[in-house]
Amino acid sequence: MIIVSNLFALLLYVIWLFNIAIILSAVVSMLISFGVLDTRNRFVWQVSDFLYRVTEPAIRPLRAVLPSFSGIDFSPWAAILLIRYVVVPVVQQIGAAVGVPFTYLI
Repeated sequence: MIIVSNLFALLLYVIWLFNIAIILSAVVSMLISFGVLDTRNRFVWQVSDFLYRVTEPAIRPLRAVLPSFSGIDFSPWAAILLIRYVVVPVVQQIGAAVGVPFTYLI
């Protein structure tokens, strides 16, 4: 039972890290578009490429569905809300059904 509890705790931790990656990807994208960060810098390019490759598979379907409002991309916010209000409660319900203690599901 401890292994299952730790797996659910790890899954929720990975979901939390993915939310952070989505936020960082949106911030880095804005900083690049405003000219604050320069993609000719190797480190900036590597970080932005990594964040793009990690978050784009989840954001691309939302970007195709959501309309564009004068160049503002709301798909990262939609992804965060979808994860927060759909994915996390489903994982918590599955964990509760399996018998994982509630302290791991917060």
